[in-house]
Amino acid sequence: MLKNCQDSKVTKDNSNLNKIDEQDRAFHDWYRFVLSYPPHLVRDYIENFRLNEKQVILDPFCGTGTTLVESKLWGIPSWGIEANPFAHFATSVKIDWDVDPDLLYSHSREVAELALDLLRQQGIEDSVPFAGNIADLPLHQLSPEQNKLILSGSISPIPLHKVLVLLECLEKYKIEKVYRHQLLAIANVLVFTASNLRFGPEVGVGKSTVDAAIISTWIAKINEMAENLRRVKGQSFAPTRAYLADARGIDKVLPPQSVDAVITSPPYPNEKDYTRITRLESVILGFIKTKADLQAFKKVLIRSNTRNVYKADDDDRWIQDYPEIQAIANRIERRRIELGKTSGFEKLYGRVTKLYFGGMARHLAALRSVLRPDAQLAYVVGDQASYLRVMIRTGQLLAEIAQSLGYEFVRTDLFRTRFATGTKEQLREEVVILRWRG
Repeated sequence: MLKNCQDSKVTKDNSNLNKIDEQDRAFHDWYRFVLSYPPHLVRDYIENFRLNEKQVILDPFCGTGTTLVESKLWGIPSWGIEANPFAHFATSVKIDWDVDPDLLYSHSREVAELALDLLRQQGIEDSVPFAGNIADLPLHQLSPEQNKLILSGSISPIPLHKVLVLLECLEKYKIEKVYRHQLLAIANVLVFTASNLRFGPEVGVGKSTVDAAIISTWIAKINEMAENLRRVKGQSFAPTRAYLADARGIDKVLPPQSVDAVITSPPYPNEKDYTRITRLESVILGFIKTKADLQAFKKVLIRSNTRNVYKADDDDRWIQDYPEIQAIANRIERRRIELGKTSGFEKLYGRVTKLYFGGMARHLAALRSVLRPDAQLAYVVGDQASYLRVMIRTGQLLAEIAQSLGYEFVRTDLFRTRFATGTKEQLREEVVILRWRG
């Protein structure tokens, strides 16, 4: 049951509301952002908006495809826009169910055996932790350029070597029909089994995983994918497609008046560098090869943190006439000066706040032409206090921007609350409901 936030009093953190239900793991669990919202939230709005197979759902910030996968399961056509090359790849694979599950599993078993044989020849067992001297092993390593791109300590030498051996075998005996699914399974294992990464408010490096069972975990993920595919084999499903593009230029990607509903969660204005969340798999699997690749990727993102702000950025011109946003930016700057904060990043806090809301205004403006009359929109957003504890009511401000662009503000639903360690407050995560009358 959806609740209007104006009628709700929240006294505790509802973090469990963001967890995926066990019955929803099929397809969704092939690879998921830690920050992804759950499938049941998408279902709530499919039902609430009374959507059907004759309509089209759009997720303009589709991440790893929760909205698209759930729409496909419901038989409703859907489109996604995603600027992160790896996330776009993950979504594209997760919505591709036209794959022979038996070929996927049998070929993967063959590749796994080849990888296991190579490891044994080197004195390494996949399922038995290595107890010898690592210096004696001929370990595969990342290039100096790759090492500069990932977080230091992201992955230990032996798990990395096993992943690279598996990739080497997969490349050597590639079958195009199943290759992308096999690669996505490696990405899942890379992050959640092989790496030392830990995910909290920001991605970081935790306790070192000296060794891990990489090949067997990969085969287990492949088997899970094959089982999901067997469940839908022979069935027909609504068309679903993900586009690699900037959500601020959505009118250049999608045809006019083609979308009936939007269910999405854009970035929030905070210091979370969204490019770091998928950095390890993006680099090892070749989606980001150089620093220039990373910079080009950052430039097509909404400016939500100071690590992707550039001198030429001018999205803030879109919100010059919004006094409340200007006041928040000024408040952040005054607070910075009062506290004596002088780092380059801290000096950008006020500017990135304006760039964020300007980028969202630009997105909402471009979106208008692709919406059909009476299109319904749900934006999952969260209040923030990352910038020197100055409160940013994200949902409220986005609703005001949308109204100024011709959207009708319908209501705000409370999804959950999150405890902010900096301010010791419960921050609202809300769903802003809009309507485009046309």
